[in-house]
Amino acid sequence: MHRSQTLAGVLFAAVLALAPARAAEPPILVGAAVTDSGNLADLAADLRKSLLLWQEEVNAAGGLLGRRVELRLLDDRSEAAAAGALYEQLIRTDRCDLLIGPTGSASTLGAAGAAERERRVLVNATGAARAAQKATSRYVFQVPAPFATYGAGALEIARRMGYRHLAIYARNDPSSREMANRLREDAIAAGLQAAEPEVYGVGATDFGPQIDKARASQADVWIAFGLPRDAADMVKSFRKKGYAPHMFVAQGVADPQFIRLIGQDAEHALGITPWERTFGTRENKRFADAYARKWSAEPTHLAAQGYAAAKVLEEAVRRAGSLDQERLRDELQALELETPLGPYKVDKSGAQLAAKVAVVQIQRGRRQVVWPETLATAKWQLPYPRWDERKVLR
Repeated sequence: MHRSQTLAGVLFAAVLALAPARAAEPPILVGAAVTDSGNLADLAADLRKSLLLWQEEVNAAGGLLGRRVELRLLDDRSEAAAAGALYEQLIRTDRCDLLIGPTGSASTLGAAGAAERERRVLVNATGAARAAQKATSRYVFQVPAPFATYGAGALEIARRMGYRHLAIYARNDPSSREMANRLREDAIAAGLQAAEPEVYGVGATDFGPQIDKARASQADVWIAFGLPRDAADMVKSFRKKGYAPHMFVAQGVADPQFIRLIGQDAEHALGITPWERTFGTRENKRFADAYARKWSAEPTHLAAQGYAAAKVLEEAVRRAGSLDQERLRDELQALELETPLGPYKVDKSGAQLAAKVAVVQIQRGRRQVVWPETLATAKWQLPYPRWDERKVLR
């Protein structure tokens, strides 16, 4: 037998000997608390689906560090207070190697507390509130744009249009109030006029009193943070009282439900959204198409946030070449990455710096991104037309 043949046989035997060991390597466990029951289950379903899509894709590409990825998903039953204990379970009992945050800022706050205590990296998938991403955080890294940035686009458009007097409204919930208060601070810093945000009650439908105040103060711009039904009821009140500010912005306008609620009266309204399918980021179209193929449904912003968080975590592991939590922490701190939400980049506390919340406008029955210009699909159309100037769309 030739020496080369002998050597080949030895190498082949070595490969065969190693194969069972490699096959026996345990999967990398990625843990998250994802709402599967209770009153938030329908809302949170897309987060779960996006993580399952990512798991399928990463395993089809060979896994992470040569090992398969396995999701360990726990149900928080729509109870934000349960998050801390669930993440303790994922860390201590389930021995998860990696962690992705739960649905919403309140749950993320509990999850972040557990991660910090245990010195375990947590990628914050959906927690946009200031409280969810503390200035003292060392192991929590935020993917979505913070609530404090939600008014930035509306403020920029108003400033560029020469509108100087803002009337600001907020639904009576923590996130809406946080957005509104930060917008007022930024407006005043920009030299614009903005009174204290007016908080309206959950379930409010008549905005006549607010319209009377806005008229009396000669406000140019009406900006509201809340739900799509709130935005629809504002427009109904506008029409009833024949009122049209120069610029109308409401967070809920960006939700598809807004157009369904009021039809053509939705035209020219501006909305605020953390994600649109039309975002021209490198990863967005591929993600949205893959999600639609797998689930026969269009993704929502929660799906985009969950998928973006998983991709950020995946890239950090690849760069670290390890599951060591300190090495992962350093990689997530330094990482800059394009995601379906836009760029990922964080400050020293792990707070998101780069992702932008978009402004959309209803134009001929469709949501068009009008800000920022890097993502825009159309130019904004202002001023918001008076009711006697409007024409029926054909």
